[in-house]
Amino acid sequence: MCLCPVEEARVIAEREENERLERERIEQEKQEQLELKDRERREDELNELRHILDENHSAVTAWESECRDKAKWERYMRCDGSPDPSVQPEINSFISLWREDSETQIQQVLENCALALQLTNELDFLLSEGPDPSVAQQYRETLLCLQSLIHCKLNQATEELLKSAGSHSDIETGNMQTVVQDENITLCLWANLNKNPRFKGFRFEEVGLGFELPKPLAVIDVAVRILHTRYDHLSHHSEREQLQRRRSMMEAVLTPPIESIAAVQDEKMEGEREGESSMPVEEDSRSVGSDSRKRSAVSVISAKEGRKSSSVKSLEEGESQMEEITTALEADQNGSDSSPAEPVIDSADVHIVDLQQFTPLGGVFYFDVFHLPPQSHIVKGWEMRELLETGLQVFPYSTEQSRPQSSTSVRLDEHSSTVASLPVGVTVALPDSILFLEDPHVARWDPIGQHWRADCISEASYDAETRSISFKMNAFYAFTLLQESYTNMPFQSWELRPLGQDSALFTITGALIEVSITVKGKQCMLHMEERKNLDHLLGKWMSPSDLQKAMRRAGINIFVNEYSDKYVSINPKDPLIEHTVYEQMALMSSAVAFSWSRWNTQCGQEHLVLQACEQLEAGPVAEEAWSLYLLGAQRNQHLKMKEHDDSFSPELAEGSEFHSTFLHMLRQDMSTEGQARVRQSHYLYTDTVQRLLCATRVLTYS
Repeated sequence: MCLCPVEEARVIAEREENERLERERIEQEKQEQLELKDRERREDELNELRHILDENHSAVTAWESECRDKAKWERYMRCDGSPDPSVQPEINSFISLWREDSETQIQQVLENCALALQLTNELDFLLSEGPDPSVAQQYRETLLCLQSLIHCKLNQATEELLKSAGSHSDIETGNMQTVVQDENITLCLWANLNKNPRFKGFRFEEVGLGFELPKPLAVIDVAVRILHTRYDHLSHHSEREQLQRRRSMMEAVLTPPIESIAAVQDEKMEGEREGESSMPVEEDSRSVGSDSRKRSAVSVISAKEGRKSSSVKSLEEGESQMEEITTALEADQNGSDSSPAEPVIDSADVHIVDLQQFTPLGGVFYFDVFHLPPQSHIVKGWEMRELLETGLQVFPYSTEQSRPQSSTSVRLDEHSSTVASLPVGVTVALPDSILFLEDPHVARWDPIGQHWRADCISEASYDAETRSISFKMNAFYAFTLLQESYTNMPFQSWELRPLGQDSALFTITGALIEVSITVKGKQCMLHMEERKNLDHLLGKWMSPSDLQKAMRRAGINIFVNEYSDKYVSINPKDPLIEHTVYEQMALMSSAVAFSWSRWNTQCGQEHLVLQACEQLEAGPVAEEAWSLYLLGAQRNQHLKMKEHDDSFSPELAEGSEFHSTFLHMLRQDMSTEGQARVRQSHYLYTDTVQRLLCATRVLTYS
């Protein structure tokens, strides 16, 4: 029977529609079967992962405890005459004896200062272990006392050198200039003996430091000192003050009126009914760093899934309540703007340096002018000198007058109409051990406010060829060189590639430079194409914590903290899901390569997308070997799409299944050799990889 064209088209359309509905029905059944299978094995997968993580965590904790005990014993058995800073009577005796010691010869003072610096480093390490509050306070007081005493002894040694300036004057200039240095300190001293009105300045060529003086200072008895300490005993004062302000504001944010809490809870209940997702609270982001090895990934997964589980319900509701309260109050403070709150610094003074945004590098330069002590005279064969008991006297150079001003060079005093302090110039060669990724900034220390400031500094000029910076200040200040902490962020890409059993290469391509870290067991080694001036850092095996400190000190920062998202454009992710993924990546990193994906920015906060593939041979991963994975709190899936597809699709790869953990997702397709490598991974190796991943947070900061 022949059908008319219209009827034939209708029949074809009906057949195609029925076929489409049948395909969807089959696909839906397949999906339901996969989901059912995933639910049936979910508890087993979570329990297995929990067991592995708990076992590794216990082993790492036991190893760290053993190392601490061993270090304490070795410190106790050390017989080098140095006191144990953790034993209060010993360190108190050392401080008292050194304070009363009349030795002022510079070389001996430098040796004593080196020992004191070693003790301050030990105290820093003891404080990093989180002792009891009373013990920590004791350590901090001892630390401050040692730091103060070091500077006092350097002042005494400076005074002793200046007392004999006349007998060490330079034949050509008629003035005394000298440089004394060791691995921690460089002391440049100039005494104005000639009082030449044409004198403009002097440069200590051997250390790349120089200064310029205004004419009024060139004709009087003064001495100029540039003391460069490669350590920084000032910034921690400002850091502590800024941290206290942040905490005070956070406490104020987290203790709202009762009416506000009730209102927020009502909004929360309404939002849950509407199926709205909430933003992760900042406290959660802190947990990625601070609790990186204390929180089980499985507990995170359970918390995300378990609005059904009574055992985690109360904890989850408390966290959600705190999250909603914080978000609501931040919204109130910021108006309708939902952007992150600005860093908590003194908004009334824009010149204060925010030490979260900027990092002091290369230590501190103390730039001082002193009264020249009375010099000796030969009278009838006798050497005579006037003795003063005032010690080293600072020459008053109108610091209080110039302080509230900007970088103007001359002004008149309102009351006396006399010319105030003219600017003084400084030239500094950048320290060889520091990599400045951008032209350095300069900040001067405010001893009254106890912070770094960017005002009273003018005419700053950087010479890239000589790697030196010149500038002028309204008075004599201690100063430091600054670099933006996150100048190399956000990251452009990253890759974690296995090199063998318990060995991997972690590569991050930043905004300006690429950084590679080789991990072998519990040790890390840094590699970079830029090798100039970094021989002390590159190719050296270190622990993860030591490597982080060394890289930050060298100006190579790829590490983040709880405030970093205020300064870097990020791809926000749920921090608990993110941390869960880092845990499992570390477990699999001996046999599986991981890499960034451009689709990670398009899957929302509750999901992550990355590339992974099994890699048992050292070397680059073939482009076609990578597979895409979509990861969430409850479900992980292998995607059919590839990295360079035109659009995102959550369609499952052929033959793939849903899994509750990323570990089981990867393990289902691994070879026997790859699974053996994963099982044999050492707990210290996986802990090291996890530390690096949590410290860089590449899934958020790429």
